Amino acid sequence: MHLYLEIYEFAASAGAFEGYVYRRPEAEIDFKALSNWVDNLLDAYRHLTPDVRNEFQSACDRTLGRALKSLVLELGQEHEVIGKLKKMIEGELPDSADDFEKTKWFQK
Repeated sequence: MHLYLEIYEFAASAGAFEGYVYRRPEAEIDFKALSNWVDNLLDAYRHLTPDVRNEFQSACDRTLGRALKSLVLELGQEHEVIGKLKKMIEGELPDSADDFEKTKWFQK
């Protein structure tokens, strides 16, 4: 598979994950699907080389960081899914699940 496709598939899945968990009450979360999803994200993340991940890590930190912030409200810090998300976040977490203030590259 071409590297650009791998990056796209990881990013699309991460963005969809963020959308799925955004302010979703625990009662509405499919935990089996959530666990599989985060496992697949982590596997894909680890298959990308560190130099490739470095190119998009700050965006990944924001996307998965907002997802983490949504989930922590419902699941708490010690949940297994939270621990797996933290393995893909290297920088600072966003302030909240609503932290969408970054200007996009195409908006400059």
